[in-house]
Amino acid sequence: MIDHYKAARAELESPGSPFHMSTIEVRGVPVRVFDSAPPTMRVLWEMTAAHGDKQYICYEDEHYTYNEIHAQVRKLAHHLAAQGVRPGDRVALAMRNYPEWVVGYWASISLGAACVGMNAWWTPSEMEYALDDSHPKVLIVDDERLERVSHILEAVRVRVPHPLHVVSVRTDRDLPPNAARWNDVMAADDPGTLPPADIDPDDDATIFYTSGTTGFPKGAQLTHRGSVHNLLNLVYMGAAVASAEAKAVAAGEIEAPSAPPAALPPVFMAPTPLFHVTACNCLLHPATASGAKIVLTYKWDAGRALELIEREQVTNFSGVPTMGRELLMHPDWSSRDTSSLASISGGGSAVQPDLVEKIDSALEKGTPTTGYGMTETHGIITANSSRFYLAKPASCGPVVPTLDFKLVDEDGNDLPRDPNVTGVLCVRGSIVIKGYINRPEATADSIKDGWLNTGDIARIDDDGWVFIVDRAKDLVIRGGENVYCSEVEAAIYHHDAVMEAIVFGVPDDRLGEEVAACIVLKDGASLDVDELRDFLKTNLAAYKIPSKVWFRTEPIPRNASGKFLKREVRKEILEGS
Repeated sequence: MIDHYKAARAELESPGSPFHMSTIEVRGVPVRVFDSAPPTMRVLWEMTAAHGDKQYICYEDEHYTYNEIHAQVRKLAHHLAAQGVRPGDRVALAMRNYPEWVVGYWASISLGAACVGMNAWWTPSEMEYALDDSHPKVLIVDDERLERVSHILEAVRVRVPHPLHVVSVRTDRDLPPNAARWNDVMAADDPGTLPPADIDPDDDATIFYTSGTTGFPKGAQLTHRGSVHNLLNLVYMGAAVASAEAKAVAAGEIEAPSAPPAALPPVFMAPTPLFHVTACNCLLHPATASGAKIVLTYKWDAGRALELIEREQVTNFSGVPTMGRELLMHPDWSSRDTSSLASISGGGSAVQPDLVEKIDSALEKGTPTTGYGMTETHGIITANSSRFYLAKPASCGPVVPTLDFKLVDEDGNDLPRDPNVTGVLCVRGSIVIKGYINRPEATADSIKDGWLNTGDIARIDDDGWVFIVDRAKDLVIRGGENVYCSEVEAAIYHHDAVMEAIVFGVPDDRLGEEVAACIVLKDGASLDVDELRDFLKTNLAAYKIPSKVWFRTEPIPRNASGKFLKREVRKEILEGS
């Protein structure tokens, strides 16, 4: 199969193919770009008008067609232009996954303004920091965020070097000065066209703040070129797998499906926040470009998600791994019709191998998929799916075609390409961000000569499949031995009683650090420390087995993107010890 995959990629990249690439220089760095790539996201958005009366957005019980959203985007774009928004400016979005977020996004970037995705979980002080940092001309905000920002809005307006206009979404509360209600903006006549805008492929399209759990976040500058190429990388990776499997069928190496399922219209569910690349760049973009429907919810709830999967016939579910696990373990899984699902994918954190197997056995006509990526790469760095994922469930897959990659040691020296060598993964290419706004030192630390240091420790096998061992900063050094937390977490998850688990290091006078774990059990399940250690002995060396284990009854807290707040839990446990 691997040989078929390599042949498929070679064909996709051959001259005359839609995925043929050329090398150009971007910010002084040679990068590969697809010859067929649209120059900007505005061009891509305008192309989607052809989808017409197809359903585009489902939000809870609301439904909108492509025509309806295009009209709203045009109205909002003209309103923003009337407020002085021009190419190079910024428009901030602070709200839940409402349809208005999608409208605000396309209207902003179609004007050449960067869309600033503000974390909906931020406190007033965190919102104040982002507004001071990004200096938007317009803030589009829902009721909850409007209440929070009202306490700091005037202080921010004093510091922002231009008038800050507010557009309120889904609120009846009194508005601050220089503000408009969304419904009033939408009551205007449809202008029929977008305002003109001169946009360069390397202009900022989006400012997404990295999801650090300590200190102030950094505003990553995602460009039009990078966003377009992430979308095309997603399409390419799917096409390569499909072509490889077709070759294997033709060669008689695997059986063709005896009765291929009837094709359903593609329907994507976005359970993670749109202010991160997972939902925006890796779900909203491909759904929109393909004329698919995207399903949004008020908040994550596995039971409600299953209800919408059944009602809307969702074909593609993509969230963080814990969401996929919660879907499969929910009591409604067996009673809801989930036969439309072609894939349950996970990203944002490592997908445990046991979850890959569970998804494969649970889906009637689909397979698990995963992707590894970062805000700093506009989305995916690698992708793994279908038979390849089942064959290598611990791998996040091969690197996308527009990236060069290498491993380096802790001093930044290049390491040899050897499947037994681990090092920090670095990537270079057209999807690497421009940098961080107002943070030249942070940019220089992360990106050197075009090479982005991912901060993730990896190994790469002989086939070119990447295995993320762990975050460099999530390493426990116990008595001189390195213990990678993800490996221990994966082993713990194999126990049937475990619902959630995180592993981290705690100080130890003798060894420097000891391995510790915090675990949440399934309802009705029982497990004690001794039983857990006995279970782990069969798969882990003694020094990797947690010496300290805490069980908690409440779910492990997560950040807005669904990742476990490991440092917060660690701090809470250590301070309570």
